[in-house]
Amino acid sequence: MRPLTALACILWMLAAPALAHEARPLTVLIEERGEGRTLLTWRAPSSIDQPNAPQVGLGGTCTPVNDADASAGPYQGHRIYNCPSGLDGLSLSISYPAFNPSVSTLVRVVRANGELATVALGPDVKEWAAPPPTTFVGVARSYFVLGVEHILIGIDHILFFFGLLILARSPRRVILTATGFTVAHSLTLGLVALDVLRVSIPAVEASIALSIVFVAAEIARGDRTTLAWRRPILVAMTFGLLHGAGFAAALGEIGLPQTEKPAALLFFNLGVEAGQVFLAVVAFSAVFAVSRFGEALRLPALPTILPEKIAGYALGIVSAFWFIERSAALFA
Repeated sequence: MRPLTALACILWMLAAPALAHEARPLTVLIEERGEGRTLLTWRAPSSIDQPNAPQVGLGGTCTPVNDADASAGPYQGHRIYNCPSGLDGLSLSISYPAFNPSVSTLVRVVRANGELATVALGPDVKEWAAPPPTTFVGVARSYFVLGVEHILIGIDHILFFFGLLILARSPRRVILTATGFTVAHSLTLGLVALDVLRVSIPAVEASIALSIVFVAAEIARGDRTTLAWRRPILVAMTFGLLHGAGFAAALGEIGLPQTEKPAALLFFNLGVEAGQVFLAVVAFSAVFAVSRFGEALRLPALPTILPEKIAGYALGIVSAFWFIERSAALFA
């Protein structure tokens, strides 16, 4: 089995289940308001069934002042707590009425002095204690992990990146294309995250989906004479600017610590790059394994164009659905 054929098959297998929904975490904001009061706000992804919406609360030295306000629906709410010791000794609890839906949790903690800390919790974490004040090492570690996790749960970024691998084909072109994508998205990530450039996040999300539609169309057509096939680095850099703004949107939800902004931005970006390297290694390892498996079984080599078309159409259907869904959100 040809390597490019194997990569196209892998992309098709990834794109098929992605139509159901995108991976989004449960987001929790713990905000110290002063005078012993702390505001807890949470928002759950709509992929969770309504009867199984999460129950989020604070414990430790904190006691609730009012009932949870869920007027916005089962997927989001807020509650005020009295925490005499501030965030010291505070604990967060997360539970689901029916079953654990394997959803990660993104916790953002804002202290009264403006200091901010962000941590990503795995799906199995039910109890969590607030961290001590931030340090450079703590910020670097946390934001690096957040960057890796963001690229690995962002199925739209993954499909776009794998689409670029098909267009690039050879190892040398893959390295050049990945480098171009990195340079471009690093630029807009920094500009948007630092408020130098302001963008409409819903418009960016819709445009990211449209970028995948473009790559899918190029793969499905299979015309090697087009600019996208001849110079995939140009496609990577052009659309990389959009994806960088999307990364910045995710970073905006997380927030940047007041005292370590450069470190947080740098290590989040490094985490994204590490995630991309991991994806590339996984893709080429899978291609190698599938190719060797086909050779061992003496399977006939399929024409490369057939699995490419299948992968292109699968990728196009998913991304077109996302584009329509995200475009509709612009006018909601």
